[in-house]
Amino acid sequence: MKILIIGGGFAGCAAAEMLSSLKGSKITIVEKSNYLGAGVRTFFYGGHPYTFGPRHFLTTKKSTFDYLKKFIKLRNCNYHQFKSYVEKDNEFYNYPINIDDIEKMPDKKKIKNEIKRRSKKKIKAKNLEEFWVKSIGPTLYSKIIDNYNKKMWLVNDNRKLDTFNWSPKGYTIKKGSKAAFDDHISCYPYARDGYNGYFDYVKKIKKVKILFKSTINKLNIKNQTAFINKKKIKFDILINTISPDEILNFKYGKLGFIGRDFHKIVLPVKEIFPKDVFFLYYPNKEKFTRLVEYKKFTRHKSKSTLIGLEIPSTNGRYYPIPIKSEQKKAKMYFNDFQRGCYSIGRAGSYRYEVDIDDCIYQAMLIKEDLINDTWNGP
Repeated sequence: MKILIIGGGFAGCAAAEMLSSLKGSKITIVEKSNYLGAGVRTFFYGGHPYTFGPRHFLTTKKSTFDYLKKFIKLRNCNYHQFKSYVEKDNEFYNYPINIDDIEKMPDKKKIKNEIKRRSKKKIKAKNLEEFWVKSIGPTLYSKIIDNYNKKMWLVNDNRKLDTFNWSPKGYTIKKGSKAAFDDHISCYPYARDGYNGYFDYVKKIKKVKILFKSTINKLNIKNQTAFINKKKIKFDILINTISPDEILNFKYGKLGFIGRDFHKIVLPVKEIFPKDVFFLYYPNKEKFTRLVEYKKFTRHKSKSTLIGLEIPSTNGRYYPIPIKSEQKKAKMYFNDFQRGCYSIGRAGSYRYEVDIDDCIYQAMLIKEDLINDTWNGP
């Protein structure tokens, strides 16, 4: 069974590792860079370990946690907190929005009245703005949600975001604990180089051949043939982890993505964020969306600290845009996939909410699919 995997990020590596245990499997990973791990790989700047954006492992699926901890030792960090700086109030509030913070707000009476008027029924909303206004009222929406999402998705009106009508953190207003994810498994590797040990393990699997600095020149799904570096390769199973428009020559048009300009800033102090605060969000008019102090994850020992600053841009294809017309276009690409062809991972699924745990879980489902002989190949 010849398995072709396009992309060597977490989804591609998880699929390769799991499917390498299947009898007769021969796996080829096509990776355009010269390393595995994509945005989850750890690099170093001034001795400080960092990833391209924060990459803590977060899940409610224990099976994915149990899988990953077989390869790397994980440190619990479910106590970590996020804060949002609201310039209008000159105050840092918890994110997700916490009911206790409302008492600190200068317009708390107005906010409480708006919250009281919320519908107790399940909210039906056509877009992000409508969902949040119905959930928390217009005042809290304008403080915490409005500008942040306009920056995040490079839109001038949140009503354009017509599929993103939920809280990405699982709450609208949280009660009690200040921790961002105390009801999830949240952790990070002990190792100084993060998840790299997992990617290095995959690289050494005998059944896995990796073609670095390579791309798909041409793909014929029907004939199960790919041209890679102008060389013809036959496959029985295809697992795609990059945006499906790229491997199908943009036949239905280019899918929308938001990129990132990522800036590394070293400061001459051991730590700069308050205890247990890992992220700072900025829902105001500034161009950047958030700051991350990497020491909070990595526990790196140094007299200085590394801050990551993120500015949404068109640089790169990292976040699928949550707009129905784009998801409809993605479905047209998925309809071209035949039996034995899978598209997984954040880009491959064209779903913003897909994270490390989902990549692992999707690979598990593919393995189960093949073991149960639903694959009809040789």
